[in-house]
Amino acid sequence: MQIFPAIDLRGGQVVRLYQGDYDQETVYGADPRAQARAFLDAGAQYLHVVDLDGARDGTLANFDSIAAIAKQGGLYIEVGGGIRTEDRVRQYLDIGVSRCILGTAAVKDFDFTARMARRYGDQIAVGVDAREGYVAVNGWKELSQERGVDFCRRLRDAGVKTVIYTDISRDGAGLGTNLELYEELVQIEGLDITASGGVSSLEELERLERLGVRAAILGKALYTGRLDLRTVIQEVGTC
Repeated sequence: MQIFPAIDLRGGQVVRLYQGDYDQETVYGADPRAQARAFLDAGAQYLHVVDLDGARDGTLANFDSIAAIAKQGGLYIEVGGGIRTEDRVRQYLDIGVSRCILGTAAVKDFDFTARMARRYGDQIAVGVDAREGYVAVNGWKELSQERGVDFCRRLRDAGVKTVIYTDISRDGAGLGTNLELYEELVQIEGLDITASGGVSSLEELERLERLGVRAAILGKALYTGRLDLRTVIQEVGTC
């Protein structure tokens, strides 16, 4: 299973939010590039980066920080947060980002998402963030009227290959991940699932791997020391 340590950026700093709440933020560092280097030194091959400012207002507030991380090299980097146009996709790919994650745009402009999936293939993923089973958009502030699992099926049918699925209620809460949800999601043939939100133990990662989950994103559990990245990669990480 691919292991993606996460760097969430807000105002150029490395932060974590509790259940997507911008008013419940913990700052873990002021140098995103140094954090990425620490992950690389621990054996990481992959990195998940979210521009929280971009997710909220569509700006490129953290573009320079992301460019600096990409310039270091050595990591397959996926980036999400505020990617709602093809120009934005190209901006990130041009600085060395490996994959762009569409979120709000995937819900509000499905035709755009299908077009990007056809044009860029594996360089496009969709982040499906759900609360109480329904897709959330605009930095998790708004709920749509579509069930997350149903939306994933629609994405698969449109040519999307990878979905990063977050159960918002588990994100940053230290409650463990929603294993039953991922057991349902992996049944969608032709879609690679990345688990995100609440992953907090090696046992959970091993269960996700047995279910057939393609990748997992690790956030708060790494920053608080609940999980050791080097150990995780040795036990369940693959190329």
